[in-house]
Amino acid sequence: MAPKESDWIQGAEERAAQKKTHVSFPQLKYPSLRDEAFRDPIQWLTGKAMDDGAEGLWRVHDKLYDFTDFVKKHPGGEEWLELTKGTDITEGFESHHISPSTGKMLNKFYVRDAKTPRNSPFTFHEDGFYKTLKRAVYDELKKIPKDASLTADRITDGLFATLLCSSSLACWFDNNWLANFWYIVASLSLATLTVTCHNFIHRRTNWRMYLFNMSMWSYRDFRVSHVLSHHLHTNTLNDLEISSLEPFLFYNPRKDKPLHARLGFITEYLFFPFTFLLSFSKRFLSIFLREGFFKAHYRWHDAIGFLLPLCMWFTSGSSVPHVLYTWLWINCTGSLVFFLIAVNAAHHHPDAIKDGDEPRSLTPDWGEHQVEALLDRKDINGNTFAVMTLFGDHALHHMFPTLDHSILKYLHPVFIELCEKYQANYRVSTQFQMVLGQIQETMRTDFKTQPSK
Repeated sequence: MAPKESDWIQGAEERAAQKKTHVSFPQLKYPSLRDEAFRDPIQWLTGKAMDDGAEGLWRVHDKLYDFTDFVKKHPGGEEWLELTKGTDITEGFESHHISPSTGKMLNKFYVRDAKTPRNSPFTFHEDGFYKTLKRAVYDELKKIPKDASLTADRITDGLFATLLCSSSLACWFDNNWLANFWYIVASLSLATLTVTCHNFIHRRTNWRMYLFNMSMWSYRDFRVSHVLSHHLHTNTLNDLEISSLEPFLFYNPRKDKPLHARLGFITEYLFFPFTFLLSFSKRFLSIFLREGFFKAHYRWHDAIGFLLPLCMWFTSGSSVPHVLYTWLWINCTGSLVFFLIAVNAAHHHPDAIKDGDEPRSLTPDWGEHQVEALLDRKDINGNTFAVMTLFGDHALHHMFPTLDHSILKYLHPVFIELCEKYQANYRVSTQFQMVLGQIQETMRTDFKTQPSK
């Protein structure tokens, strides 16, 4: 017999208050180090290694593998394996490798079975929704035009060129109206370029992913916080994109949610403009605050962001103070626009965050969870430029993050067909409704529904 609503909610609140578990996934351990001061990618990886039972190796399902000799040979780039050593990479392995032949390679690197159960509620059964969809998509990809991804490349390159030109013109013009016009263009270009580069960060090492660092943010950090955390553990307590925004924004309901967090849709305007620069500063200061950080995590591409003010100074002939002043305004405005796009994209709506209702089973299919953890936007998905710059085609992107955004539209028919077959809870919304939903979610303090009967 299912528990009474009042009893279940009381128990869930007690577990959440004691930081024992996520109320919707009781088998998911409360993440180690989740609430420590840094709340950054390196801390997240450290905490995950403490919880995953990988014993310093790489865990896939219930087996441990040693990829040490394969790291530099990895077709996707050595960084992926370097970052994930000592953790459970099951969700990443399954979603990043579509070809069925990839799984057969694992036997070469097998060491032993894991000693503990997986600290994840998600399953990948061969006859389940996600594995069935993956096989269907593998066949569909053979039919897609080979040049389909050129559109995404051209959009990204065009935004990069626009950013360089408009930022220089914002410095060059003495007329305030013209200078402000180009400052706005440059800010929007920086924000949308940062979004489009996210398309390339998910994939094998490539030069366009480095353009993400024009924002002063680190694509390497983003690979952890977004790709390895948010994408694979969406809207659970293992989602760093939720915890890293605390205490400014709380998407999980809690009785003691502070006023500034409940009004996060307003206070975010005070915080978000500085997040690009704050992310760079936090990463730079880690060199001095964390032993071995410089050698292990700092790279040449951390300096790419300084190329923008250097280009502005060289092409405009303006004084250094004027260039720095204009660049800071462009960076801060671009940062605000980027984060407003991100938080109003697909996940921060009451219908996408499961906190009071138990999942369909204690072992939900990973793909079905991804469908439930977002709402696609029907007013964006039809336009490739909007898809690239506003995190469009989000459901399929979460299913297959390594695929270029430009080709996702070709996969919609088979995706919808299997959603209907497996009764996956695929929903669509509009951008305006997602903005309203984000406001509702930040204000929410109570669980939404009673437990499943």
